[in-house]
Amino acid sequence: MSESVSAESFGEGIPRLRSRARARPWADAAHHRLLQIMALTVLATVVLIAWEALSGALPAMRAYGLRFLLNTAWDPVAEHFGALPYLYGTMLSSALALLIALPLGLGTAVYLSELAPPRVGSAVAFVVELLASIPSIVYGLWGLFVLAPFLRAHVEPWLIAHFGFIPLFRGYPFGIGMLNAAIVLSMMILPTIVSISREILLSMPRALRESALALGATRAEAIAVTLDVARPGILGAVILALGRALGETMAVTMVIGNSNRISASLLAPSATMASVIANEFSEATSNLHLSALIEIAFVLLVVTMLVNSFARALVIWSTGGRRDIAGAS
Repeated sequence: MSESVSAESFGEGIPRLRSRARARPWADAAHHRLLQIMALTVLATVVLIAWEALSGALPAMRAYGLRFLLNTAWDPVAEHFGALPYLYGTMLSSALALLIALPLGLGTAVYLSELAPPRVGSAVAFVVELLASIPSIVYGLWGLFVLAPFLRAHVEPWLIAHFGFIPLFRGYPFGIGMLNAAIVLSMMILPTIVSISREILLSMPRALRESALALGATRAEAIAVTLDVARPGILGAVILALGRALGETMAVTMVIGNSNRISASLLAPSATMASVIANEFSEATSNLHLSALIEIAFVLLVVTMLVNSFARALVIWSTGGRRDIAGAS
């Protein structure tokens, strides 16, 4: 009875909505214009940030040109600046963090969405999402006072003793350096990979799993089918995590050692583009020094945009074949 009444009232309300729409044609146009302004505001903000960074970086660009990205010297006194060590440190630390976090995060997401009981999955997912709300400086303190002594006393001496013949593990057990920064970064980007990948896997139709199982596939093979369909979304989660790793500042600054030398060893101190800006921006005395730091910020912005553009292209490429099949069917 209630369903029929609600259906009748809904049917009676449709003519009233149509009459209101005809009486106020300006409302729809104003709504469209407001949303358009909001979207353009976001775009204008990004363009303004890029323009301001480019304007501040112009003196350094005129002074050093392309050599700024290829030079390793960083001497504020002599005003010799080169960003290659910081570019190298940013790329290496982010890649290592992603290498550590991706299998751990994806495995956790698969377990929480496919294998764990619903209550356990929800509880663990809530705890994982809480990790994303921890301030970066707390991660930095953990890396400095907990992880660094552990690496210095146990992990790095063992790596040097057993794998010291490999350039990656040569040097001295400082505890702070590229390895510490990569581990801290991996812990920071792990919640992003887990939470987004889990939501994507939960949104996949159950027919995928049931069809695979009905055809005789094992549970692992059915999960592999689901992962293949969810690949574009998982790739997006990975790129979001990589974007955070590229721009992370305080936690990395506290544990990476802040050395402007390029070293093949993961145990040696290093630096990133974000860490050198945090360390020297308030102490920059000359205009050229300040402009060099702003140029590093501009390069970091360009790198982040290129990474996101590349990720977008990968997502479009990975979904293109599936769209073609859907269109053909």
